[in-house]
Amino acid sequence: MTKVGIVGGSGYTGGELMRLLLAHPKVDLELATSRKLEGEYISSTHRHLAGMVDLKFENPDPVRIKERCDVVFVAVPHGTAMNIVPEILDDETKVIDLSADYRLRTDVFEDVYGIRHCDSRDAVFGLVELHREVANESFVANPGCYPTGAILSAAPLADIGMIDLAIFDSKSGITGAGIDPSQASHYPNIAENVQPYKLTTHRHRAEIFQELNRLDKGLENINFTPHVVPSIRGILTTAHIFTKDKLSLEEVRSCYMDLYRDSPFVRIVNGVPSLSAVRGSNFCDIGFEVDERNQRVVVISAIDNLVKGASGQAIQNMNLMCGFDETTGLWMPGLAP
Repeated sequence: MTKVGIVGGSGYTGGELMRLLLAHPKVDLELATSRKLEGEYISSTHRHLAGMVDLKFENPDPVRIKERCDVVFVAVPHGTAMNIVPEILDDETKVIDLSADYRLRTDVFEDVYGIRHCDSRDAVFGLVELHREVANESFVANPGCYPTGAILSAAPLADIGMIDLAIFDSKSGITGAGIDPSQASHYPNIAENVQPYKLTTHRHRAEIFQELNRLDKGLENINFTPHVVPSIRGILTTAHIFTKDKLSLEEVRSCYMDLYRDSPFVRIVNGVPSLSAVRGSNFCDIGFEVDERNQRVVVISAIDNLVKGASGQAIQNMNLMCGFDETTGLWMPGLAP
């Protein structure tokens, strides 16, 4: 069995990693770290794991972590992973980083996040549907949640060079803000409300631009605005994609089916995707409608931000990196209704 560790196991992402890994048939959860919760039972924080895991949070040094683990998930805040990854990564230990520290080029990261990078190294952007080469890597940068839904919604049209303008409008559940309470997640502020934020400056735009521009080097006009909605999980992205030429519904469907033909976790659906259909699962559901009069394709994508947008996608990367079937431990339906 492959021994797996989680650095930073006290948050939502760490808890979701454990929920999924405990059901994975080819791995054993060896350890989960937390400096502030060291010595406390994991199930006292992640109560949904009671009876499933009897481990306590630990705080071992990086050398000890890589001695005990074949695969390490790094689920710490942005700007922290760059101090941890170099001490864990070696020829024997595979690392999947769930922070933003290695998703972007160093100069872009420093500009977007305002943090000086202390470990400039290349990492494959771990969106498996577009980067099958993760299977040959020992270190992968897991994508952000908003970029996952946005990129997958537009990639087929970028791949054929048909995007003139892309506008992404994303609605996220409050778990996207993390486990620590904030004004954005305070019940009176979010209940019966929709909160747009960082209307033109959200840092996830850089990831969306990077990946779509990689598919079409001439693509520049990419816009992104996020919103928080009173839901626990899920991201629904509406992409307004204005195309260079008129496309029929059949042409659009064909390009999506072609790009995702070997992507088991992308489902092209009829009509509008539903968050309840993907909740708790690693699926990304995509639907679209063509506005031929305005040369516009409206694409809707739905993901669970904690699964396909974070922990499930990280395990999907691990599966390929370890030579497992891509769907191992992840092939489960959403929690509808």
